[in-house]
Amino acid sequence: MEKFSLSCLIRQQNRLLILGRKHDYQVKLTDLRGILQYIPQFREKIFILAIDGAIVTDENFATLLLDVAVLRSLNIRVVLVHGASAQIKALAEETSVRVSDLDGTGITDADTLKVALTAANRLTHEILEGLSANDLRAACTNVVIAHPMGIIQGVDHQFTGKVERVDVELLQSLLNQGVVPVIPPLGFDGDGRTYRVNSDGVAVAVAEALKAIKLIFITSSDGILVQGRLIRQMLVADLESVLALQKADIPTELLSKALHAVVACKAGIPRVHVINGRVEEGLLAEVFSNDGIGTLIYANEYQQIRRALKKDVRAIQMLTKKAVESAELVKRTRATIEKSLGDYFIFEIDRNPVACVALHVYAEQKVGELACLYVSASNENQGIGRKLIQFVENKAREMGLNELITLSTQAFTYFQSKGGFSEGTPENLPPARREKYEQSGRNSKVLVKKIKP
Repeated sequence: MEKFSLSCLIRQQNRLLILGRKHDYQVKLTDLRGILQYIPQFREKIFILAIDGAIVTDENFATLLLDVAVLRSLNIRVVLVHGASAQIKALAEETSVRVSDLDGTGITDADTLKVALTAANRLTHEILEGLSANDLRAACTNVVIAHPMGIIQGVDHQFTGKVERVDVELLQSLLNQGVVPVIPPLGFDGDGRTYRVNSDGVAVAVAEALKAIKLIFITSSDGILVQGRLIRQMLVADLESVLALQKADIPTELLSKALHAVVACKAGIPRVHVINGRVEEGLLAEVFSNDGIGTLIYANEYQQIRRALKKDVRAIQMLTKKAVESAELVKRTRATIEKSLGDYFIFEIDRNPVACVALHVYAEQKVGELACLYVSASNENQGIGRKLIQFVENKAREMGLNELITLSTQAFTYFQSKGGFSEGTPENLPPARREKYEQSGRNSKVLVKKIKP
C-alpha cells in the first residue's frame, strides 16, 4: 500500500467529501477516521497562528503555508500574527543601525522604530506572497489599537506600545469573507502614530478578542523546555507553578511563550500550543493528532474518563479490533456491548476516545471484573492503562466490592506488575462468570486483587 503523509491523507479526505463516493486510492482509513473526528470540532472555529520571524525565512515556510491552506479547506478560520525580531536584527546589521530592542518589550527609540517598520512590512509582504501562491485571499490589517507603554520604573519606553484593544469587527468581516488576516507586530493610536508591540502579546489579545479555540505559537524550538526536557502536555496551573518556582529552568527564548500561554488560558483560550515550525507538516500533526509534536498548555480538563454512551459503541469496537484479531481480547458484538453499555468507560484526549475499559459487577459475591481494557497503539506508554485500572479499582471501592478479577491470555504480566493483581484460579470466579470461562475455551489466566476499603 502506498504510504501517505498526513497532509496527503487530509487532502484525500477532502476529495472524498467533495466527490461523495469511494475513491480508487488505498488510503489508510484508520488515519482518516482519526482526522475526521477533529473536523466537526474545528469547523468554522478560529485558530490564531503566531509565527516567529525566523520561521518566515525558513525553507519549510512554504510547506507551513500549504498546511494553512489545508486548514482553510476544512473551513477552519485562520488569523496569522507574525513577529519580526530576526529580520530587525538582520536589517540593523545590514544598515549598521544600533537597535535598542528586538522583540517589542524594551525601549524602542526612533531609529529602532524605523528599522522595525521596514522589517515588519517586508515580512508581511512575504507572507502575503506565500498565501497568494496557495490561492488564499489575505489582507494586512491595522486592527491593533495601541497606546504607549510609557514610563516604567523611571524609564521611558518611547515607541514601544501596549495593546489597548483589537478591532474585532474588521477581523470578523474579513474572516466571514474567507480572507486570512495578517497582523504585524505594530499598533496604531487614534492620532496615527505607530508603536512596536510584542507579537506574542498581540496574538493573545487577538485570540481573546475573537474567542479563538486555539493559539499556536510557531517557533524554532520543539516546544517549552524545562531543564532541557520537553513538556508535552501541561495544565495551565502547573505551568504557573513552574514559572513561579523554576523560571530560570526555561530557556530565555521560550519564556515569552510560556508567560503568554498562561495569560491566554486565563483569558479563556482553551488550548495553547508551542511547536517547531521547521518540522515538515508539524502544524497538521499538532492539530490532527492526540500526541502532537510540541507542547500543549490547556485551560481545562484535556484528559478525562467518562461513562460510555451509545455513540461510543463503534469507537469501542474500533479501538479493540486489533486486540480481538490477535486473540488478546474476546470479540464483543455491538449488541453485546449495548446490552451492558453502563459497564463501559472511555478515556478521552481532547474529546477523542483513545482507550476503554469495562467493570462488570457480580453483586451477590461483591466481585467486580475489570474487562475490555485497551489503549490505542498511538497512545501506549503514557500511563493510560494504569489510570484506567486505578479508575476501575476506585469505582469498585465506591460500590462496596471486596475483590477485583480480570482474565487475560497475553497481558497478565502487565496486570501483575502495573495493576497489583495476583494469579488466581478459576475457583476465584463467581459462578456465572466461571461458566462463561469454561465455555470460552480460551484458558485465560485468572488474576485477582483484593479491594482495600
